[in-house]
Amino acid sequence: MGAETTRLVVGAETGQAPGLLEQIGAVAHRSITRTLRQRALLVFPLLFPLILFAINGSSLSAATKIPGFPTSSYRAFALALPFIQGALFVAVSTGTDLARDIETGFFNRLALTPLRPTALLVGQLGGSLVLACIQCVVYLLVGLATGVAIVSGVGGAFVLLALAVLIAFAFASLGALMALRFGTGEAVQGIVTVFLSSSSLPRNLIKVTWFRDVATYNPVSYLIEGIRSLIIKGWDGQALALGFGFATLFLAITLALAGAAMKTRLVRT
Repeated sequence: MGAETTRLVVGAETGQAPGLLEQIGAVAHRSITRTLRQRALLVFPLLFPLILFAINGSSLSAATKIPGFPTSSYRAFALALPFIQGALFVAVSTGTDLARDIETGFFNRLALTPLRPTALLVGQLGGSLVLACIQCVVYLLVGLATGVAIVSGVGGAFVLLALAVLIAFAFASLGALMALRFGTGEAVQGIVTVFLSSSSLPRNLIKVTWFRDVATYNPVSYLIEGIRSLIIKGWDGQALALGFGFATLFLAITLALAGAAMKTRLVRT
């Protein structure tokens, strides 16, 4: 169970319930430690998006010759995608870890503690937040090392990291929601909406009507375009507003639904 979480059980037995921040810290400590100990959760989510970035950056470079393509470097255009793919991996790892706690009866033991559902949910996402930060920094450094210039400059790079981490945290909340609703990590595996977006081409250059319409209504397109705008355009207020807006809305909805699912799950146990 871990020393931090054990203190919650002791608190329940002595009648001295820890405060909310202490509860969040105890669960977050366990989540972060578990994430850092699982090397596969760190290595594979880092490498796979970078491998696709390397492949697409060279194999799709001819797309820059299309009239109206926004940049002469497809590598710069494609750099936004690893951030979104990394967020998907964060969602999967979050959902898998949370589902494992459900399946192994960890939630049954937590039901004996004074732990609040809010503290449990936020704390469980602590490991995901650490993983997201590591991923985003690595993706940005690899992009810079391969010759991608961030048109918005140093300030834009920090804004890019902030947006990417926000997106990853929102996807992590989605992973938690799926695990809490269905109790299995497999429920998170079907998140593939990134491929029906403007990940490979700008929406105005997509010639297939139905695909362009789906990409236009897919919020993932605006998350990608928010990150991409900082790389290839500079300070695009509309793209950033849509990117941060959809990411914040996505996070708020998934956190609210996950919080409700957490309360229901704890009542079941």
